[in-house]
Amino acid sequence: MKTKKQPCLWLDELSTKEAAKAAEDDTVVIFPIGSVEEHGDHLPLCTDSIQPEYIALEVAKRTECLVAPPFRYGICNATRNFPGTITIQFDTLYRVAQDVLSEIVRNGFNRIIVLSGHAGSSHMVALRLAAQDIVTKNDELPTNRKVRIMVLSDFDFAEELIPKYAAENDGHAGTIETSRVMAIKPELVKAKGEADVWHMPRFEVVAHPELYFPSGVNGDPTAASASKGQKINEYIITQVEELVKALKL
Repeated sequence: MKTKKQPCLWLDELSTKEAAKAAEDDTVVIFPIGSVEEHGDHLPLCTDSIQPEYIALEVAKRTECLVAPPFRYGICNATRNFPGTITIQFDTLYRVAQDVLSEIVRNGFNRIIVLSGHAGSSHMVALRLAAQDIVTKNDELPTNRKVRIMVLSDFDFAEELIPKYAAENDGHAGTIETSRVMAIKPELVKAKGEADVWHMPRFEVVAHPELYFPSGVNGDPTAASASKGQKINEYIITQVEELVKALKL
């Protein structure tokens, strides 16, 4: 008995002929963006990368969209002085995102979701500006070929579940994020860490933000569980699925 061939999920695993056909079929492409950033002593530096990549692949399995090769660097201003964090300049992220999006569009893919696992304000602005440039540049295309790009962080959906699964101040490396990684890659989670809250001065720009949260944690990772993580991840997957469906309309 022949086994059914599994559909290809990664854009770069297609042949050139398959890529052309996927573009012709108006296939949605998800472009995951991550970071190399501290997440306390209990989570890996790749936390912001493995989350959106997992979500993107699960959505691709259910919607027949494609996942572009991820970019695993971001702007990590608040955590830049922690060992292991690798941050890049605003212009670098902006230009990488602009170049990759431009090339995806040049290849005929006009429906794109930029899904970031890192939600820093400067980081997200760089991605949105890059997307805005591409959309504006291609504004003269026919209505049925209009370039449509969505830019979001998976935390946009995860934070909606804070009242249900975590304390009010939960955030970086806290209950929600720790639970999600426990569900995706439990082997990368060390001891659950300790609860802490960031105490950044309001409005002030500081040279050493890490002094205001030396643990690198904002929330309570001790309240995390793989069970919570599975439910949170599933919620995010269903929400991104809806975005894919909206882009197909």
